[in-house]
Amino acid sequence: MNRTAALRTGFLAVCAADLLALLAGVQAAHVVLKPLLVPALLAYVIVRGGPRLLRGALLFGWGGDVLLLFDHDLAFLAGMASFAAGHVCYLVLFRRQGTTRAYGGLLAAGYGLALVGLVTALWSDLPAGLRGPVAGYSVLLTAMAFASSRLGRTAGAGGALFLLSDALIAMGVAEWPALPRPDFWVMLTYVAAQYLLARGVLDERAAPGAAYREGRAETRPTPH
Repeated sequence: MNRTAALRTGFLAVCAADLLALLAGVQAAHVVLKPLLVPALLAYVIVRGGPRLLRGALLFGWGGDVLLLFDHDLAFLAGMASFAAGHVCYLVLFRRQGTTRAYGGLLAAGYGLALVGLVTALWSDLPAGLRGPVAGYSVLLTAMAFASSRLGRTAGAGGALFLLSDALIAMGVAEWPALPRPDFWVMLTYVAAQYLLARGVLDERAAPGAAYREGRAETRPTPH
């Protein structure tokens, strides 16, 4: 097994252990394992030569993961801000690296309806101090999910799952009825999202013609 495969297997093993801990209701194990998830994925990304913006997005995601372990509104807001910074990294990365092949009015309309529908439905059930930040974050998250489709189906699926994962968190904050073991479903969709986003970026960079596209973008003349 080469180093890349070993690191990917290590990441998947940490994911499996964390998800099993959540299913078993062993919160202490989750507190230990959750901060290890993104670093394990980041090691895989680094070995595969992932770009700095992808590394930055993952690091901000890790910051959000750690902050959300604390049950306090300030920690929640700080964690949301960290994730928001990660989404900005993703947005810039998708703009630089992606194409417009997966863009379409139907996809944009679907994400727009999901955004408006979810924020409207949650609004009255959210704590007053969280309504504005959650709405603003939701706009940024939806933009990232939509933009991820520029890199194809793998990254696009990752963006959609990230939106779903955070929607589940917002529903929990609003104290809506939830599935059994709601933390399990949040983490399952989250780790899948981060992995698919990373794989989408890495695979796109490795595709034939990627170096030419990136080089052309870098050398495009700027207007004076």
